[in-house]
Amino acid sequence: MMRLKDYSITLVIYLISVLAIAQSKVSGVIQNQATQQPVANVEVYNKKGGLLAKTNTDGYYEFNTNKDRITLVFFIFEYKSIEVTVDVNGDTTLNQSIEPYAEVLTAVEISAKRAEEFELTRLRDVEETAIYAGKKTEVILVDQSMANLATNNARQLYSQVAGLNIFQNDDAGLQLNIGGRGLDPNRTSNFNTRQNGYDISADVLGYPESYYTPPAEAVDQIQVVRGAASLQYGTQFGGLINFKLKSPNPNKPIEFITRNTLGSFGLYTNFTSLSGTKDKFSYYTYFNYKKGDGFRPNSQFESKNAYAYLGYQLSDRTKLSGELTYLRYLVQQPGGLNDSQFAQDPFQGNRTRNWFQIDWLLYNFKVAHEFSENTNFTFNFFGLDAERNALGFRTNRQEIPDDFAERDLIKGEFNNFGFEARLLTKYKLFGKSSTGLIGTKYYNADNTSIQGPGSDGIDPNFDLQTDLFPNYQNQSNFSNPNLNIAFFGENIIYLNDKLSITPGVRFEYIKTESDGSSQLINLDAAGNVILNETVLSSDTNERSFVLVGLGASYRPSPKVELYANASQNYRSVTFSDINLVNPNFIILPLNDEKGQTIDIGVRGRVSNIISFDMSAFGLFYNDRIGLVQTVVGNEVKLGRVNVGDAFIYGLESLIDINLNKWFIKNEDIKLNFFVNSSFIQSEYTSSNPLLVDGDITGNKVEYVPELNLKTGIRFGYKDLQGSIQYTYLSEQFSDAGNSSTLLGGSSGVIGEIPSYDILDVSLSYTYKNFKLETGINNLLDNAYFTRRAEAYPGPGIIPSPPRNWFTTLQIKF
Repeated sequence: MMRLKDYSITLVIYLISVLAIAQSKVSGVIQNQATQQPVANVEVYNKKGGLLAKTNTDGYYEFNTNKDRITLVFFIFEYKSIEVTVDVNGDTTLNQSIEPYAEVLTAVEISAKRAEEFELTRLRDVEETAIYAGKKTEVILVDQSMANLATNNARQLYSQVAGLNIFQNDDAGLQLNIGGRGLDPNRTSNFNTRQNGYDISADVLGYPESYYTPPAEAVDQIQVVRGAASLQYGTQFGGLINFKLKSPNPNKPIEFITRNTLGSFGLYTNFTSLSGTKDKFSYYTYFNYKKGDGFRPNSQFESKNAYAYLGYQLSDRTKLSGELTYLRYLVQQPGGLNDSQFAQDPFQGNRTRNWFQIDWLLYNFKVAHEFSENTNFTFNFFGLDAERNALGFRTNRQEIPDDFAERDLIKGEFNNFGFEARLLTKYKLFGKSSTGLIGTKYYNADNTSIQGPGSDGIDPNFDLQTDLFPNYQNQSNFSNPNLNIAFFGENIIYLNDKLSITPGVRFEYIKTESDGSSQLINLDAAGNVILNETVLSSDTNERSFVLVGLGASYRPSPKVELYANASQNYRSVTFSDINLVNPNFIILPLNDEKGQTIDIGVRGRVSNIISFDMSAFGLFYNDRIGLVQTVVGNEVKLGRVNVGDAFIYGLESLIDINLNKWFIKNEDIKLNFFVNSSFIQSEYTSSNPLLVDGDITGNKVEYVPELNLKTGIRFGYKDLQGSIQYTYLSEQFSDAGNSSTLLGGSSGVIGEIPSYDILDVSLSYTYKNFKLETGINNLLDNAYFTRRAEAYPGPGIIPSPPRNWFTTLQIKF
């Protein structure tokens, strides 16, 4: 194994001394045109390069630049934006007056203003202490999505992110299940999921599943960076999903928002938030409550989620902030179905004693410091204290009735903490402009997984009942500590005003351990114990490696960019999710997954009418872990194993056309048409020679629909807005063996996922401080499913919701 010192040379290029460069200061005061009073919180943007400065309480701003000519945009929500081109000759003063809107903006005008802000603030080459140059990135403005925010409807929220495959089996949005490019959507485990830049999954290495998802009503933006994110954020193949929560209102000491939602199947939700700014303090807090009966029998749920953010502006250059998030929910699970049961009645449920509970506590402390106009530093200290409990009767044959004996209980505890430090600086390298980023991450997890007998009752009792049922066969107790140390760096080198390249590197040290025991218990035909043996187990897996990547960006005009990126990916296998006994499959020896992602595309705008992002990608996935049929003794069972190498490739595109600007040209009207499509092919290029089931070379990769289409119209007139969205996904497989429905019929765990299409309609109306939202999901009432679960909430087919409606009333002061 190579040592850390062997890789240290890869970081030296990021420690080049910053050369002195000639800088000129541009400064000025922004005033209200009507009152001549200073205006605070006006954002000053370089039209081509992002945020430069923000005015203080005296309306004053300043920034340094080495450009001779620059176009500035002055933006604040309550005023008309202005654009000014200035010639910089040494230190330059530029004072401006901005015009307030004469009347309250309509919903359509606010939407247009938000779109303008989005074009200024979307992920550019550099954001705070992150580099996105040359990467495939997407940003969702949640308030503009016209989605059912109360239930985190992912099909609508992510409608303009190309190629995502979504599990749709939760009518309350308690968990997010998205994947893409052949990656399993289960609990978004193939993405690095973050909230305001810090990790929120159970265990980034050992159990990267996201049981907590921020409520969409609290989210400002959802930032998606594809596979190239592996260099800055970690090794997941899918890339990064970062939930950027709403910020404190900078202009009021108190802003109050409350939203109440009623919907089908007894749905009720409440979202209430407070935010504001007073002197150097700012805050944002919310409470979110959800309750419902579910669309199947025995599927009731209740969720409580609270969040608090407190910020303190220590100085003009330093800001401190802290965050605390708490989530607790309890869900009854009606179990999965096999194919014949789904065909008979897709909404039946034959499990009455299955329960699932989450208790999640996240915390984060952040320091953001600006050493100079060219150098920024951020430090995040984060942690998680959480537990997950799953209880129920989970045989691998769904038609078998519950015997009302002791239930299977799985308890997981997750305790982890870490920090991430980043330093970004702009400098001259060989006479050319450059931006360098270096960073480090430390992550320490100490998790436990326990499996044993639960009670024989029907209530959600998550206490082990070993004393009452000592001979229960599925018993284990494991401790799973993980340690991860990473160093990373990227550097944008601007070869000229249009062309840049971005090399990057990441060093990873990973140590995963498992220490515990399981019980080997055999019974005779009469139920007498003939063997009761404790099997001790202790394993350590230590490895270190380097990931490299290279991106490029070419801008032939300010509104068009060609981008390309190639980055290595890695996904570690740890012991936390393979120590448990699952009656639906067996675990065979596993190796870490490795691969590479390549993106090449073009994005931009045409005459402010058409926005587009069209790209091709290739994903090389080695030692992919999957499910295949295998023979154990005389019994055919599913086995989880490194099935082989896969290649996934395709075209992804998003086109949005502003029909109003094209031919209607009325500021009171909003009319946009969008098409989000992906065309993907996949195959296994090699097969594990140890597979008992035979060679899978040439098989299609699971969770890859060849066609993934979302299209629709978003419309509005003054304070009335609406959307119509159509979704279609072609058929896909759920296992590497490409098993037919007939083979998966007894359990429903494997087999095809048939094609499906969904139509959604949403409307909203705003009147002063009130907003009414309503909509119908799955308007055509199609019966379909998107998931075959291997374990909870199944196993088996998990049906998706039928036609359902919602109505939300928002009050804002």
